[in-house]
Amino acid sequence: MSRLFHILAFCLAFPALAADLPRPLSDADFPPVDPAKARIGQLLFYDKILSGNRNIACGTCHDHELGGSDGLSLGIGEGGTGLGPKRIAESPHDRIRKRIPRNAQGLWNLGAKDVSVLFHDGRLEISDLYGNGFNSPAEEWLPEGLDSILAAQALFPLTARFEMAGDPEENEVSGAVNDRIDNAWPILAKRVRIIPEYGAMFVAAFDHIDNAEDVTIVEIGNALGAFIALEWRNHDSPFDRYLQGDNAALSPSAKRGMDLFFGDAGCATCHSGPLLSDQKFHALALPAFGPGKTRRFDPQPRDTGRMAESDMLEDAYRFRTPMLRNVALTAPYGHNGAYPTLEGIVQHHLDPLGSLDSWVPELARLPRAEWLSQVDFVVQADRREMARLRRAVDIRPLEHSDGDIADIVTFLENLTGENALNRPLGKPARVPSGLPID
Repeated sequence: MSRLFHILAFCLAFPALAADLPRPLSDADFPPVDPAKARIGQLLFYDKILSGNRNIACGTCHDHELGGSDGLSLGIGEGGTGLGPKRIAESPHDRIRKRIPRNAQGLWNLGAKDVSVLFHDGRLEISDLYGNGFNSPAEEWLPEGLDSILAAQALFPLTARFEMAGDPEENEVSGAVNDRIDNAWPILAKRVRIIPEYGAMFVAAFDHIDNAEDVTIVEIGNALGAFIALEWRNHDSPFDRYLQGDNAALSPSAKRGMDLFFGDAGCATCHSGPLLSDQKFHALALPAFGPGKTRRFDPQPRDTGRMAESDMLEDAYRFRTPMLRNVALTAPYGHNGAYPTLEGIVQHHLDPLGSLDSWVPELARLPRAEWLSQVDFVVQADRREMARLRRAVDIRPLEHSDGDIADIVTFLENLTGENALNRPLGKPARVPSGLPID
């Protein structure tokens, strides 16, 4: 078969050339991180004190051993137990009410200076719109003083009912969120600062904190952001070495895959620049399932992607282009984890509607939950919604060979850093709250 590949329809006149490789990513692309703040963030990242019911931590869904993700298509938040693919949807005292609507993204290189938008739908952006540095779901109620987009991002899972907050009737945190999002953050900040070990660490690490009583959610967010930025910075893959001049760093298959990726395949039209992402939004017609990220007036499960944030019809079903370093460590793939393998997601890019038609629910990694089974795939019975999804596709299929797919996958595997699984801080042995670590 031909080596011709898909090219973004709106960029057909300007295909990427194989010679147009990005410049190397380096430490200069990242702001400096205070190690003392990162150390606090490491502990908080794995401390369940930040969840409404004190039963889940950031690290539950972004685990070190799973490349900063959870290995599931749609995660299990509040009410579940266990880690990663072994996480179950109920505990002896509770069970989940809803799956997390979207796949838990890996955290690699999100601390880079050029990162300006986060979440699959881009609902957090660097912006002066509300006078606090960000356009976010908290709007003008997001506190000032957050020193990075990662610091801001870290605050939102804490207030999400099905992620970390729990139900309003269960605890004061979720109850406060039910009134207004920013009402929960002082409660969580007090939980942290009254623990003597945390209080002393904040006083030592933050110049403007003289007493533990001064610690707010801003310092907590900045510590979490510092940890994520430091912990998941990685650019020592064979591809990075190749960009730095080591021509022997890539195998012949990986080089062929690289040439296709940056050439005829058109992958670099979206996965561009040193971060391998244009930080824009594109519609790929990925299979729909799960509860969806519904808007308040949606009558049933669906996920319209960027449109839910922008309210622009042309943004329907578009999702943010992910960065790709260490992508082989963060399966499954897609905004809802529809494909368990790199081969699957590459094939979908080459033939979106053909892959959509051949996709089967068994490909989704969903922990068993019989009480949710009728909801998991109900959106696929909505013929109008499926027709809208099929119409909103930014890439078109062209013929390809199995060998070309294999070469592209080999190249993607060569984006894995040599030290990707050897992080500078890792998972702590204990946390100051005394709560167990998953």
